[in-house]
Amino acid sequence: MAEEWRLVDTGLCDAFHNMALDEAIVVARSKNLVPNTLRFFRWQPSAVSIGYFQSMEEEVDTLACDRRGIGYVRRRTGGGAVYHDTDGELTYSLIIDENHALISEDFQKTYETLCSGLVLGLSRLGVPAEFKPINDITVQGRKISGNAQTRGMNVVHQHGTILRKVDPALMFTLLKVPNEKIRDKLIRSVQERVTSIEMLLKKEVSFDDLKGALSSGFEEAFKVKLVEGETLEFEEQLAAKLKAEKYGTRQWNFKR
Repeated sequence: MAEEWRLVDTGLCDAFHNMALDEAIVVARSKNLVPNTLRFFRWQPSAVSIGYFQSMEEEVDTLACDRRGIGYVRRRTGGGAVYHDTDGELTYSLIIDENHALISEDFQKTYETLCSGLVLGLSRLGVPAEFKPINDITVQGRKISGNAQTRGMNVVHQHGTILRKVDPALMFTLLKVPNEKIRDKLIRSVQERVTSIEMLLKKEVSFDDLKGALSSGFEEAFKVKLVEGETLEFEEQLAAKLKAEKYGTRQWNFKR
């Protein structure tokens, strides 16, 4: 009988809640209150997230974000600044006990193992994806998914993006660049290096179809059964506390 994991779809949430709920699930898993969990979520309003070690002031044009009603938040994971578009992206989180057989002491090996679910899921949609070290999923040499990972409390937390659509021009109105000339070069560079499901398939794939394909991919790759569930009251209460006291604060988001 296949090992059962929890599948939760928390839908559309703001940036602060999304990051707070990720951490709340990690805490719940560390206390063995919940099983290993796959979470799907989206961002409303759209938002920019920065890696734990980055500077908000150096990476993000917060005035441009404020003008457009776009959020910004610091992640608990590393990596670079990412624009999360409400309609253009699906985000996933994996929260797994560090002692699980899928987890290696080698971060690179663990990235490859956990990303294999994304590769299989995208292939079910007709997207010939492959894993590219350190932590990307690419199609025909162009990036379609970026991923980040951290460990703590005896739990591995990996989350990442899957691009349905991509708008490099909008992205670089929100991220800081030295000048317009460099901005134009960066936009062209992203257009050459990044792709999306819509660009590849020449059609729109619904979020439900995308989540279904990825769920099947993770089940196949991990040899587990995903059981749809809900977040616990403990997780929701802790997320509300983390949002108010951490992720929603200037102290956290502008700490570097």
